[in-house]
Amino acid sequence: MDVVSQRVLLAALAIAVGGALIISRGLGPKQNPREPPVLAPGIPYIGHAIGLLRSKFNYYLQLSQQCHLPIFTMMMPGQKMYVVTTPELIQAIQKQPRVLAFPPIEARFTTAICGTSEKAYKVLMVNINGDEGDRGLFVETHAAMKEVLAPSPQLDEMINVMIQDIAASFDALKPSAEQPKRMRLASWMRSVLTAATTDAIYGPQNPFKEQEVEDGFWHFVSSLMTFVIGLFPSITARKGVAGRARVAEAFEEYFTTGGHKQGSVVIQKRFEVSSKYGISIGDTARYTMGGALALVVNTAPAAFWILFFVYSCPGLLEELRKEVDQIVTTQVDESGGLTRSFDISSLKTRCPLLASTFQEVLRYTAIGTSVRQVMEDTVLDNQWLLKKGAMVQMPTRIIHRDSSVWGTDVDTFNPRRFMKGEPQKTDHGKRPNPAAFRAFGGGTTLCPGRHFATTEVLAVVTMFVMRYEMAPVAGKWSMPKTDNTSIAAVIMEPDIDIEVEVSTREGSEHGRWAFGLKDSGKVFAVVAEDRSE
Repeated sequence: MDVVSQRVLLAALAIAVGGALIISRGLGPKQNPREPPVLAPGIPYIGHAIGLLRSKFNYYLQLSQQCHLPIFTMMMPGQKMYVVTTPELIQAIQKQPRVLAFPPIEARFTTAICGTSEKAYKVLMVNINGDEGDRGLFVETHAAMKEVLAPSPQLDEMINVMIQDIAASFDALKPSAEQPKRMRLASWMRSVLTAATTDAIYGPQNPFKEQEVEDGFWHFVSSLMTFVIGLFPSITARKGVAGRARVAEAFEEYFTTGGHKQGSVVIQKRFEVSSKYGISIGDTARYTMGGALALVVNTAPAAFWILFFVYSCPGLLEELRKEVDQIVTTQVDESGGLTRSFDISSLKTRCPLLASTFQEVLRYTAIGTSVRQVMEDTVLDNQWLLKKGAMVQMPTRIIHRDSSVWGTDVDTFNPRRFMKGEPQKTDHGKRPNPAAFRAFGGGTTLCPGRHFATTEVLAVVTMFVMRYEMAPVAGKWSMPKTDNTSIAAVIMEPDIDIEVEVSTREGSEHGRWAFGLKDSGKVFAVVAEDRSE
């Protein structure tokens, strides 16, 4: 379904629900004076819904910059929402995962988009919030994913498969200095990383190897908003419905034929827990399809933006090449063959500018929103009353674009921002609160796949930078618009792909490149939680 149609659907839904609420509630839900201040929309009842339709992920930022409050209330049709704008309050929320909970929201969202059965939903909701100990489908699945995606030899195996897959894609690119290859950067990156990630996770029988399945998955992704709303998707999102069915069918066949037994420990654990709780293969296939969203939707845009900024910022490309050159080793065999090689794990400890560039790109382009459900009346930070049934929103973009946190250059891309010793432009002259970096979430919902994703993005970017020159066909780099970014994305996606010409870097024409990973235990501490480990 196209973006215009999605907006029309949302507007129609907002107007319909808002109208019903006006009739049934009169003046709407009452506000306790101890709750966060209400930010009234220009149009009563439906104004905020319309604002989100128009401005999407920028709407929360616009409101925050207007009111300058640490937390405020938005009255949405049928739902009260509290929007949090400071790292300090976010940390306070993360300390109360039982009463300010994410699992119930994730369960409803997963069921809506994946189309799992009512029986599976009932099993999923048992002890959904972990109030009754470490048991239940949801609790055990998340615990298993956290365990197998932590730095370990198991993770090394997956990363090595992924790295070699990416390296093979680069070898197949085969441009030359005389005959550059023309391609669409975002599309090429998505294809490369989708293949590398899914091969590493699902193994030799990876369903995504079939082009029809991969295409179906992206049709499914483009229709997520329609599935969430639930407004006649069989009519309004036919491609998405067909794509979802094709991917689910492929995964059902994958599990039925034992493909998961040759896959990574990630997929084996997922199947093991699902089987333990009596989830059918059909529902397991649909849950796995939903899990693929977290695997592949955001890494390609992150890598795209890094390459965009690296090649468009004067001087940055050469500085990064000099930095990476320090870890590259060269060997000449008896026949005179040249091999250049480097260890990907060394990027995390010996390439501070690359690491800082990566973090700055995530700060600059992250748009995700952490969400919680208020399970019981709660007083936050000894001040703000949060009412049971309300939703708490913690938009990353508000925090990442706050000049009081990041300094006067907050709206400028600064690849050195995260380097130690770099002068800070904050009012206090100190480095920002580590909790202010929200690209991977935080607290109990911190992304368990962050180590895999970070290594993958650093690997693909470094391979590209060291091997290729790149220039836009249009003649100059221009920041693309991102208005149509998928609701599943936590990184902005370009509305229009950038066509580029790629040629072999001078001096890299001969010999071969070899990439490996010796120690994934070298954690790249992007988030505050990893710094404390």
